[in-house]
Amino acid sequence: MIRARFQGVSRGEVRNSTVHRRSELYFDALRVIERDYWNEELCLTRVARQIATSRRQLQRSFSEVGGTSFRRELQRIRMSRAADLLHEGRLSVQEVAAAVGYRQAAQFAKAFRRSHGAPPSAFRRSNGRLAV
Repeated sequence: MIRARFQGVSRGEVRNSTVHRRSELYFDALRVIERDYWNEELCLTRVARQIATSRRQLQRSFSEVGGTSFRRELQRIRMSRAADLLHEGRLSVQEVAAAVGYRQAAQFAKAFRRSHGAPPSAFRRSNGRLAV
């Protein structure tokens, strides 16, 4: 606490440089997720390593800047892309699952239903018009 006062920062106050750095980390991580969402091995540790930070700093960035978690953001991006692919209709549900980073179609279907309120096949039949 003495050190914080000496540096001009009171307890509970976050430095502007910290906020700026966490914002940079958050947006760098989003770019990695957008680029690599299809990789079933994509995880917080791998992304942290790619953007040269620690897991904990990246977790803080997602929480403080994005108001979310790494896992929720990855899921959101995967489900959004899955909805696009299902709407296009060229791939089977199993192929869509693999294309967005799921090893098992059943696991994908469960996540999709949680995210979109309907199974992937029903979403496809509705031509993507279900409430999301």
